[in-house]
Amino acid sequence: MKKINAALILLLAVLFVTIPYFYDKSKVRQGRKLEYVRLYNHADGKIYKLPLEEYLVGVVAAEMPAAFPLDALKAQAVAARTYIVKRLSVGVENPAHPGADICDDCRHGQAWVSREELKERWGAIEYYKYYYKVKKAVDETAGQVITYKGELVDPVYHSSCGGRGTENSGDVWQVNLPYLRAVPCPYCADPEPVRRVSFTLADVGRALGADPAGRPGGVSRAVSDTARDIGVIEKTSTGRPKTVRAGESVVPAVTVRERLGLRSTDFTVQVEGGGITFTTTGYGHAVGMCQYGAKGMAEHGYGCRTIIGHYYSGAEITNMKILTPP
Repeated sequence: MKKINAALILLLAVLFVTIPYFYDKSKVRQGRKLEYVRLYNHADGKIYKLPLEEYLVGVVAAEMPAAFPLDALKAQAVAARTYIVKRLSVGVENPAHPGADICDDCRHGQAWVSREELKERWGAIEYYKYYYKVKKAVDETAGQVITYKGELVDPVYHSSCGGRGTENSGDVWQVNLPYLRAVPCPYCADPEPVRRVSFTLADVGRALGADPAGRPGGVSRAVSDTARDIGVIEKTSTGRPKTVRAGESVVPAVTVRERLGLRSTDFTVQVEGGGITFTTTGYGHAVGMCQYGAKGMAEHGYGCRTIIGHYYSGAEITNMKILTPP
Protein backbone atom coordinates (compact mmCIF):
# COMPACT_ATOMS: atom_id res chain seq x y z
CA MET A 1 0.00 0.00 0.00
CA LYS A 2 2.84 2.42 0.83
CA LYS A 3 4.42 1.74 -2.57
CA ILE A 4 1.09 2.45 -4.28
CA ASN A 5 0.64 5.69 -2.30
CA ALA A 6 4.15 6.80 -3.22
CA ALA A 7 3.48 6.12 -6.90
CA LEU A 8 0.23 8.10 -6.76
CA ILE A 9 1.97 11.04 -5.11
CA LEU A 10 4.66 11.03 -7.80
CA LEU A 11 2.02 10.88 -10.56
CA LEU A 12 0.08 13.81 -9.08
CA ALA A 13 3.27 15.85 -8.79
CA VAL A 14 4.05 15.30 -12.47
CA LEU A 15 0.52 16.26 -13.51
CA PHE A 16 0.64 19.42 -11.39
CA VAL A 17 3.75 20.80 -13.06
CA THR A 18 2.62 19.93 -16.60
CA ILE A 19 -0.84 21.53 -16.51
CA PRO A 20 -0.69 25.13 -17.88
CA TYR A 21 -0.69 27.84 -15.23
CA PHE A 22 -3.88 29.45 -16.55
CA TYR A 23 -6.03 26.43 -15.78
CA ASP A 24 -8.54 26.86 -13.01
CA LYS A 25 -7.80 23.95 -10.66
CA SER A 26 -11.47 23.29 -9.90
CA LYS A 27 -12.14 22.84 -13.62
CA VAL A 28 -9.24 20.42 -13.92
CA ARG A 29 -10.59 18.32 -11.07
CA GLN A 30 -14.00 18.28 -12.74
CA GLY A 31 -12.47 17.25 -16.06
CA ARG A 32 -13.81 20.44 -17.75
CA LYS A 33 -12.38 20.73 -21.26
CA LEU A 34 -11.28 24.21 -22.22
CA GLU A 35 -11.25 23.41 -25.92
CA TYR A 36 -14.89 24.36 -26.38
CA VAL A 37 -17.16 27.26 -25.47
CA ARG A 38 -20.72 27.11 -24.17
CA LEU A 39 -22.38 30.05 -25.89
CA TYR A 40 -25.81 31.48 -25.06
CA ASN A 41 -27.47 32.75 -28.25
CA HIS A 42 -29.98 35.56 -27.63
CA ALA A 43 -31.71 34.95 -30.97
CA ASP A 44 -33.21 31.61 -29.91
CA GLY A 45 -32.41 31.46 -26.19
CA LYS A 46 -30.35 28.27 -26.60
CA ILE A 47 -26.86 27.30 -25.42
CA TYR A 48 -24.50 25.95 -28.05
CA LYS A 49 -21.31 24.00 -27.40
CA LEU A 50 -18.78 25.18 -29.97
CA PRO A 51 -15.12 24.30 -30.55
CA LEU A 52 -13.03 27.23 -29.35
CA GLU A 53 -11.55 28.11 -32.75
CA GLU A 54 -14.94 27.85 -34.48
CA TYR A 55 -16.42 30.19 -31.88
CA LEU A 56 -13.62 32.69 -32.58
CA VAL A 57 -14.49 32.89 -36.27
CA GLY A 58 -17.97 34.10 -35.28
CA VAL A 59 -16.47 36.60 -32.84
CA VAL A 60 -13.98 38.13 -35.28
CA ALA A 61 -16.66 38.37 -37.98
CA ALA A 62 -18.96 40.17 -35.52
CA GLU A 63 -16.38 42.46 -33.95
CA MET A 64 -14.37 43.66 -36.96
CA PRO A 65 -15.33 44.32 -40.61
CA ALA A 66 -14.15 41.39 -42.73
CA ALA A 67 -12.97 43.86 -45.39
CA PHE A 68 -10.15 44.94 -43.04
CA PRO A 69 -6.62 43.72 -43.91
CA LEU A 70 -5.69 40.20 -42.84
CA ASP A 71 -3.17 41.31 -40.20
CA ALA A 72 -5.80 43.50 -38.53
CA LEU A 73 -8.16 40.51 -38.45
CA LYS A 74 -5.36 38.37 -37.01
CA ALA A 75 -4.77 40.91 -34.24
CA GLN A 76 -8.51 40.82 -33.51
CA ALA A 77 -8.44 37.02 -33.42
CA VAL A 78 -5.58 36.97 -30.91
CA ALA A 79 -7.34 39.53 -28.70
CA ALA A 80 -10.63 37.63 -28.88
CA ARG A 81 -8.91 34.32 -28.09
CA THR A 82 -7.15 35.85 -25.11
CA TYR A 83 -10.45 37.15 -23.76
CA ILE A 84 -12.31 33.85 -23.91
CA VAL A 85 -9.37 31.74 -22.68
CA LYS A 86 -8.96 34.02 -19.67
CA ARG A 87 -12.68 33.87 -18.99
CA LEU A 88 -12.74 30.09 -19.22
CA SER A 89 -9.67 29.80 -16.99
CA VAL A 90 -11.46 31.70 -14.22
CA GLY A 91 -14.16 29.06 -14.34
CA VAL A 92 -17.12 31.34 -13.59
CA GLU A 93 -20.33 30.77 -15.53
CA ASN A 94 -22.27 33.64 -17.05
CA PRO A 95 -24.55 34.72 -14.16
CA ALA A 96 -27.24 35.95 -16.55
CA HIS A 97 -27.29 32.66 -18.46
CA PRO A 98 -26.72 29.62 -16.20
CA GLY A 99 -24.95 26.80 -17.98
CA ALA A 100 -23.19 29.12 -20.43
CA ASP A 101 -19.65 30.50 -20.39
CA ILE A 102 -20.53 33.57 -22.43
CA CYS A 103 -23.26 35.06 -24.59
CA ASP A 104 -23.28 36.78 -27.98
CA ASP A 105 -23.98 40.29 -26.64
CA CYS A 106 -20.95 42.59 -26.93
CA ARG A 107 -22.12 44.51 -23.86
CA HIS A 108 -21.50 41.39 -21.79
CA GLY A 109 -18.18 40.43 -23.38
CA GLN A 110 -17.77 39.74 -27.08
CA ALA A 111 -20.21 39.79 -29.98
CA TRP A 112 -20.71 36.63 -32.03
CA VAL A 113 -22.64 35.75 -35.20
CA SER A 114 -23.50 32.39 -36.69
CA ARG A 115 -22.63 31.29 -40.22
CA GLU A 116 -26.31 31.55 -41.16
CA GLU A 117 -26.41 35.18 -40.02
CA LEU A 118 -23.22 35.92 -41.94
CA LYS A 119 -24.75 34.53 -45.13
CA GLU A 120 -27.69 36.91 -44.71
CA ARG A 121 -25.40 39.83 -43.88
CA TRP A 122 -22.86 39.35 -46.66
CA GLY A 123 -24.88 37.58 -49.33
CA ALA A 124 -24.03 34.28 -51.01
CA ILE A 125 -21.06 35.50 -53.05
CA GLU A 126 -19.39 37.73 -50.45
CA TYR A 127 -19.99 35.12 -47.74
CA TYR A 128 -17.40 32.69 -49.11
CA LYS A 129 -14.90 35.47 -49.70
CA TYR A 130 -15.19 36.97 -46.22
CA TYR A 131 -15.89 33.86 -44.15
CA TYR A 132 -12.72 32.10 -45.28
CA LYS A 133 -10.71 35.29 -44.91
CA VAL A 134 -11.80 35.55 -41.26
CA LYS A 135 -11.21 31.82 -40.76
CA LYS A 136 -7.71 32.25 -42.21
CA ALA A 137 -7.00 34.94 -39.61
CA VAL A 138 -8.14 32.61 -36.83
CA ASP A 139 -6.32 29.56 -38.22
CA GLU A 140 -3.01 31.38 -38.74
CA THR A 141 -3.03 32.58 -35.10
CA ALA A 142 -4.18 29.25 -33.61
CA GLY A 143 -3.15 28.96 -29.96
CA GLN A 144 -1.85 32.52 -29.77
CA VAL A 145 -2.79 34.72 -26.80
CA ILE A 146 -1.55 38.00 -25.36
CA THR A 147 0.45 37.91 -22.14
CA TYR A 148 2.16 40.44 -19.90
CA LYS A 149 4.95 39.04 -17.74
CA GLY A 150 3.55 35.55 -18.20
CA GLU A 151 -0.05 36.41 -17.35
CA LEU A 152 -3.01 36.64 -19.71
CA VAL A 153 -4.01 40.26 -20.24
CA ASP A 154 -7.45 41.84 -20.32
CA PRO A 155 -7.43 42.39 -24.10
CA VAL A 156 -9.92 45.23 -24.36
CA TYR A 157 -10.46 46.90 -27.70
CA HIS A 158 -12.65 49.59 -29.25
CA SER A 159 -13.75 50.64 -32.69
CA SER A 160 -12.01 54.00 -33.18
CA CYS A 161 -9.95 56.46 -31.16
CA GLY A 162 -10.57 59.03 -33.88
CA GLY A 163 -6.85 59.47 -34.38
CA ARG A 164 -6.47 61.00 -30.91
CA GLY A 165 -4.57 58.03 -29.49
CA THR A 166 -5.73 55.52 -26.90
CA GLU A 167 -6.47 56.11 -23.21
CA ASN A 168 -4.95 54.93 -19.94
CA SER A 169 -7.28 52.37 -18.36
CA GLY A 170 -7.18 54.28 -15.08
CA ASP A 171 -8.67 57.38 -16.71
CA VAL A 172 -11.69 55.39 -17.85
CA TRP A 173 -12.24 52.62 -15.28
CA GLN A 174 -10.10 53.75 -12.31
CA VAL A 175 -8.01 50.58 -12.70
CA ASN A 176 -4.45 51.18 -13.88
CA LEU A 177 -3.08 48.24 -15.84
CA PRO A 178 0.52 48.54 -17.08
CA TYR A 179 -0.26 47.18 -20.53
CA LEU A 180 -3.32 49.41 -21.09
CA ARG A 181 -1.51 52.71 -21.48
CA ALA A 182 -2.21 55.68 -23.73
CA VAL A 183 -0.36 55.31 -27.02
CA PRO A 184 -0.44 57.37 -30.24
CA CYS A 185 -2.59 56.08 -33.08
CA PRO A 186 -1.39 57.90 -36.21
CA TYR A 187 -2.90 55.41 -38.65
CA CYS A 188 -6.48 55.36 -37.34
CA ALA A 189 -8.45 54.83 -40.55
CA ASP A 190 -11.95 55.74 -39.29
CA PRO A 191 -13.54 57.42 -42.33
CA GLU A 192 -16.05 59.36 -40.21
CA PRO A 193 -14.63 59.91 -36.71
CA VAL A 194 -16.68 63.03 -35.85
CA ARG A 195 -20.42 62.82 -35.20
CA ARG A 196 -22.97 65.29 -33.79
CA VAL A 197 -26.12 64.49 -31.86
CA SER A 198 -28.64 66.89 -30.31
CA PHE A 199 -30.97 66.58 -27.33
CA THR A 200 -33.44 68.81 -25.56
CA LEU A 201 -32.24 70.37 -22.33
CA ALA A 202 -34.95 68.49 -20.48
CA ASP A 203 -33.79 65.09 -21.79
CA VAL A 204 -30.17 65.75 -20.84
CA GLY A 205 -31.17 67.11 -17.45
CA ARG A 206 -33.23 64.04 -16.64
CA ALA A 207 -30.46 61.71 -17.83
CA LEU A 208 -27.73 63.36 -15.77
CA GLY A 209 -29.77 64.58 -12.81
CA ALA A 210 -31.00 61.16 -11.74
CA ASP A 211 -29.66 57.63 -12.02
CA PRO A 212 -31.30 55.11 -14.38
CA ALA A 213 -33.57 53.93 -11.53
CA GLY A 214 -34.96 57.45 -11.10
CA ARG A 215 -33.39 58.26 -7.76
CA PRO A 216 -32.22 61.86 -7.24
CA GLY A 217 -28.64 62.54 -8.29
CA GLY A 218 -28.01 65.50 -5.98
CA VAL A 219 -29.31 68.13 -8.39
CA SER A 220 -31.70 70.63 -6.80
CA ARG A 221 -32.33 72.79 -9.89
CA ALA A 222 -34.87 72.16 -12.62
CA VAL A 223 -33.73 69.55 -15.12
CA SER A 224 -33.35 72.12 -17.91
CA ASP A 225 -31.07 74.23 -15.71
CA THR A 226 -29.01 71.13 -14.99
CA ALA A 227 -28.37 70.64 -18.68
CA ARG A 228 -27.77 74.32 -19.33
CA ASP A 229 -25.09 74.44 -16.62
CA ILE A 230 -22.91 71.69 -18.06
CA GLY A 231 -19.21 71.67 -18.75
CA VAL A 232 -16.02 69.62 -18.59
CA ILE A 233 -14.12 70.18 -15.34
CA GLU A 234 -11.40 67.51 -15.60
CA LYS A 235 -9.65 65.92 -18.57
CA THR A 236 -7.69 62.73 -19.08
CA SER A 237 -4.00 62.66 -19.99
CA THR A 238 -5.00 62.63 -23.68
CA GLY A 239 -7.31 65.62 -23.37
CA ARG A 240 -10.64 63.81 -23.37
CA PRO A 241 -13.34 64.69 -20.79
CA LYS A 242 -12.95 62.76 -17.55
CA THR A 243 -15.49 64.44 -15.26
CA VAL A 244 -18.34 66.76 -16.17
CA ARG A 245 -20.26 69.36 -14.16
CA ALA A 246 -24.03 69.01 -14.60
CA GLY A 247 -25.79 71.54 -12.42
CA GLU A 248 -24.70 70.78 -8.87
CA SER A 249 -23.45 67.28 -9.71
CA VAL A 250 -20.08 66.03 -10.88
CA VAL A 251 -20.58 63.14 -13.31
CA PRO A 252 -17.92 60.86 -14.85
CA ALA A 253 -17.68 61.29 -18.61
CA VAL A 254 -18.25 57.56 -19.04
CA THR A 255 -21.60 57.98 -17.26
CA VAL A 256 -22.54 60.85 -19.57
CA ARG A 257 -21.73 58.66 -22.56
CA GLU A 258 -23.68 55.69 -21.19
CA ARG A 259 -26.82 57.61 -20.24
CA LEU A 260 -27.01 59.62 -23.44
CA GLY A 261 -25.88 56.83 -25.76
CA LEU A 262 -22.94 58.83 -27.14
CA ARG A 263 -20.39 57.16 -29.41
CA SER A 264 -17.46 58.07 -27.16
CA THR A 265 -16.35 60.09 -24.14
CA ASP A 266 -14.33 62.37 -26.42
CA PHE A 267 -16.99 65.06 -26.73
CA THR A 268 -17.58 68.80 -26.70
CA VAL A 269 -20.83 70.43 -25.61
CA GLN A 270 -22.73 73.36 -27.10
CA VAL A 271 -25.92 74.74 -25.53
CA GLU A 272 -28.19 76.74 -27.82
CA GLY A 273 -31.68 77.86 -26.87
CA GLY A 274 -33.67 74.86 -25.71
CA GLY A 275 -31.24 72.28 -27.06
CA ILE A 276 -27.79 70.88 -26.47
CA THR A 277 -25.45 69.36 -29.03
CA PHE A 278 -22.68 66.86 -28.30
CA THR A 279 -19.90 66.53 -30.87
CA THR A 280 -18.05 63.23 -30.44
CA THR A 281 -14.77 61.98 -31.89
CA GLY A 282 -14.12 58.26 -32.27
CA TYR A 283 -16.24 55.32 -31.21
CA GLY A 284 -15.83 53.36 -27.98
CA HIS A 285 -13.96 53.69 -24.69
CA ALA A 286 -10.57 54.28 -26.39
CA VAL A 287 -8.71 51.76 -24.18
CA GLY A 288 -6.57 48.99 -25.66
CA MET A 289 -6.54 48.18 -29.35
CA CYS A 290 -8.10 50.68 -31.73
CA GLN A 291 -9.64 48.55 -34.48
CA TYR A 292 -9.46 51.27 -37.12
CA GLY A 293 -5.93 51.96 -35.93
CA ALA A 294 -5.09 48.28 -36.45
CA LYS A 295 -6.57 48.56 -39.94
CA GLY A 296 -4.38 51.57 -40.69
CA MET A 297 -1.26 49.89 -39.32
CA ALA A 298 -1.90 46.77 -41.42
CA GLU A 299 -2.40 48.92 -44.51
CA HIS A 300 1.00 50.49 -43.84
CA GLY A 301 2.67 47.08 -43.73
CA TYR A 302 2.72 46.34 -40.00
CA GLY A 303 2.10 42.74 -38.95
CA CYS A 304 -0.13 41.27 -36.29
CA ARG A 305 2.61 41.04 -33.64
CA THR A 306 3.60 44.67 -34.13
CA ILE A 307 -0.02 45.78 -33.89
CA ILE A 308 -0.56 43.85 -30.64
CA GLY A 309 2.73 45.12 -29.19
CA HIS A 310 1.76 48.70 -29.99
CA TYR A 311 -1.65 48.74 -28.34
CA TYR A 312 -0.83 46.52 -25.34
CA SER A 313 2.28 48.14 -23.88
CA GLY A 314 4.95 45.64 -22.85
CA ALA A 315 2.75 42.67 -23.77
CA GLU A 316 3.59 39.95 -26.26
CA ILE A 317 1.95 37.19 -28.24
CA THR A 318 2.55 33.82 -26.63
CA ASN A 319 1.94 30.39 -28.13
CA MET A 320 -0.02 28.62 -25.44
CA LYS A 321 -1.33 25.14 -26.02
CA ILE A 322 -4.70 24.60 -24.36
CA LEU A 323 -4.45 21.13 -22.87
CA THR A 324 -7.37 18.90 -22.09
CA PRO A 325 -7.39 17.87 -18.42
CA PRO A 326 -7.03 14.11 -17.93
